[in-house]
Amino acid sequence: MLSAYAAKGAFTDCYAMPVEGSVDLAEFLYAFYTTPLFKAERWLLATALGLKATDQDARLLSKADVARYSAWRVESRSPLEVLMDAGQTRSWLSVQTMAQDPSSTALLFGSAVVPVRPGGKFGLAFHALLGFHRLYSKLLLRSAARRVIRLRQAQAASKE
Repeated sequence: MLSAYAAKGAFTDCYAMPVEGSVDLAEFLYAFYTTPLFKAERWLLATALGLKATDQDARLLSKADVARYSAWRVESRSPLEVLMDAGQTRSWLSVQTMAQDPSSTALLFGSAVVPVRPGGKFGLAFHALLGFHRLYSKLLLRSAARRVIRLRQAQAASKE
């Protein structure tokens, strides 16, 4: 889903984080959108733009029960990936069984930024924020991987 934007000249990136065990897309989406780091982004979007989202909204998105989540709408979804549209930007989340260790899952998070300037060029603001974007993307993914693990531990403890 993300590669289609790269083929059209959009900026794309993708980061991966391995997690032991099998993780499905719903589990990853819920963990991603309910991390403390992403909750700060949710707060900012709600405060600045009135685009509120809750953990329950994240649960509904994870189960494919809604097609909107704060500033994003689901552009495309399959059992292993989802592409979220937020205007000029896209967020892509995916889960893939790791070829070298089939008992683990690669959590993938990527972005696409569609150029609005003629000729597919990006402006100064894009280039100025690119370093922050890369760092923030890596931190979001790492936070989501830790949250997947913590949620699984809490679920296992509640069953005991």
